[in-house]
Amino acid sequence: MKSFPMFIRTTGRRVVICGGGEQAAQKARLMLKTDATLVLAAPELDAELAALVAEGRAVHHAGAITPALFEGAAMGFVATGCPGLDAALHGLAKAGGCPVNVVDRPDLCDLTTPSLVDRDPVVVAIGTEGTAPVLARQIKTQVEQMLAPNLGGLAALAGRMRGAVAQRVAPARRRAFWAWAFSDTPRAAWTRGAERAAAQALKAAIAEGRAPGDAPEGSIALVGAGPGSRDLLTLRAVQRLQEADVIFYDRLVDAEVLELARRDAERVFVGKVVGAHAWPQERINAVIVAAAQRGQRVVRLKSGDPGIFGRATEELEAAEAAGIAVEIVPGITAACAAAASAGRSLTTRGVSDTLVLTTGTCRDEDPLPDCARHARPGTTLALYMAVRQATRIVDGLRARGLPGAAEVTVAVEVSKPGERRFTCTLDRLAESLAAQAVTGVAVLLITWPKVAASEVALSA
Repeated sequence: MKSFPMFIRTTGRRVVICGGGEQAAQKARLMLKTDATLVLAAPELDAELAALVAEGRAVHHAGAITPALFEGAAMGFVATGCPGLDAALHGLAKAGGCPVNVVDRPDLCDLTTPSLVDRDPVVVAIGTEGTAPVLARQIKTQVEQMLAPNLGGLAALAGRMRGAVAQRVAPARRRAFWAWAFSDTPRAAWTRGAERAAAQALKAAIAEGRAPGDAPEGSIALVGAGPGSRDLLTLRAVQRLQEADVIFYDRLVDAEVLELARRDAERVFVGKVVGAHAWPQERINAVIVAAAQRGQRVVRLKSGDPGIFGRATEELEAAEAAGIAVEIVPGITAACAAAASAGRSLTTRGVSDTLVLTTGTCRDEDPLPDCARHARPGTTLALYMAVRQATRIVDGLRARGLPGAAEVTVAVEVSKPGERRFTCTLDRLAESLAAQAVTGVAVLLITWPKVAASEVALSA
């Protein structure tokens, strides 16, 4: 380690930034995250920096720069864009006893600015000693996914309650108290947006003077895993995976998605395979509710979006009937991922102003859905679970007037390593699916363009 990472207090202190252009503005943006007084040292300032001065957020020093300007400053930045002037200002800063960063001159830097994950007052700094800034940004992205956007608020709340904890909770029990606060019910409630409930839980525990070793309240999160690729998960989905005690996952969930869960989380496969029902819906409902009743944080991980052909309603009703806290974490549904992969839009002004998500398959005891009934000019159909019903669907669409030459986009295993995509005409859909050996997971996209006014007039 050639540089020691540490945090520098900025309250009541100055930060000197030499330069009046974009490089100086970049450093100013970074320092605006602190409560330091910014001193902008340059004969002239660009519009952004001048606005900071006008707003009272910074002070403009337009005169001569001497070592005295740097004396007592928390740190200095030299960013004029002129190599010779930067070197001279570096010398003045050193003479003033100020640690300094010179932009693009690592040999003249006493300090370097890390990549920051800001959850004030929780701050994570990532540095590579200037060797690999791109790697630092990649790590920053991963850490951003790990930490809830509102985590800083929980830390600030805990800070305000430290005095009360010291008064009401015995010293031997405080470590257990804070472990509970940051890894159990309060944090889970806070990160899902129930901040008042989290604060009430903390205050109730303090009032009882207990180190909560009681069984935590169970909860269920119906989490959308998206179409396959783990980098398409939402930040909230990743957070729920990392908080979960047990994860019940579907057949279509990619193994890499499960790698985002914490290591000690139990993983239970509850996938359904066409023609096999080892895990009927009623059994899934029962096991996720039972786990939550044991005080576990349950994630029911579903491919795509839980609310789109994901049978979320049954699981929601089961959780609510048992009085268990439940939330839905949306995911990217297959139709959106397929359109993105194909580089097309699902709606286009003047062509298609209606999007219909429909399915070609339903419960065994129900009649097959008439998904073609939704088709009309100006509509894009996104058909799920429709491969085995292709012939019936083609017949239904043709009967409604969709031309046989209409283009169909077929997307198979979207965003997964085995992704395939092809187009064919409506008349050749069943034949093309057979030729491409498509038998499983696929989305069919069919757009029926609006009829132009001129065409309507001609037909009349």
